[in-house]
Amino acid sequence: MTTPALRYLSADDVRLATPDIAERLALAERTMTALVADAQLPPKFGVDPAPADSFAHAMPAWARGEATDGSADLLGVKWVVGFPQNAARGLATIAATTILSDAVTGLPRAILDAGTITALRTAAVSGTAISRWGPASGPVAIIGAGAQARSHLPVVAHLLPGAEVRLCDRDDARTDALADEVAAGSHGQLGHVHVTTDPVTAVTGAALVLTMVSFGPARQSLPEAAFMPASTVIAVDYDMCVPASIATAADLFLTDDRGQFLANRTDTQFVGYPEPVMIGEAIAAGTGRPAGRVLVSHLGVGLADVVFADAILRRAETMGVGTLLER
Repeated sequence: MTTPALRYLSADDVRLATPDIAERLALAERTMTALVADAQLPPKFGVDPAPADSFAHAMPAWARGEATDGSADLLGVKWVVGFPQNAARGLATIAATTILSDAVTGLPRAILDAGTITALRTAAVSGTAISRWGPASGPVAIIGAGAQARSHLPVVAHLLPGAEVRLCDRDDARTDALADEVAAGSHGQLGHVHVTTDPVTAVTGAALVLTMVSFGPARQSLPEAAFMPASTVIAVDYDMCVPASIATAADLFLTDDRGQFLANRTDTQFVGYPEPVMIGEAIAAGTGRPAGRVLVSHLGVGLADVVFADAILRRAETMGVGTLLER
């Protein structure tokens, strides 16, 4: 038996081989439904390197495919590290790599830069929630104007074309730069763009709220009164912005993986939050959009990284993208 090649995909390679938004949304839904089937996904585990507030997490995952011999199963792991001090060095504070293994032989198939994958799969999971439980129209508030905002905007444009967008970030220059990109159509066809440094101003009257600020000591910082009673709120930043009262009073409170949510609900994080329904459970049950508020708090699951990495790898192989490595 010939040992297959091991392919390395850089960040640029990953971008070249990325599927379109429609396929990304389908991949996200596949991930969510697999999580409530028989996929294996332990909560994130890791170590604490010496630099203050740094972390290193492993996120292994396995999912069954359609082939009875296991050849279509997915097996892989994401390794993600965070070193906040890198900002002062002019380096990225988060670095991530995904390794895919052949589910039959266990041999590694590919090594992929996971930064772009992380942003894409997170936005696609949000898109799955928006498509099923989001508003049909209305202003969209995005709190945080970083990489996650850039990955979410094309999804919002795909699902809510022409929507008014309110961008909020404490960094004026970053918000203005992103607003210019939106106005130029770089992220799809969206409506008028408003910029502000006040998150309450952005959220007030918004039908869809997406929160994605940097993690820090201040949590649940937005008042409940700022959120519309029937809004859809998608929190990518855990409980940094969304108070527990929003979760307890929501008509529908969803998460990607309940096990991971419960593992992260501590005496300092997700304080006062109730137990959520999994997105995959709501999809399977055919749960529709309720009349009141919907909160989606997705924590990011390694299975999504593996599902997306597999789709990107298959496209890269067809396109001849990437570098073949000697074993």
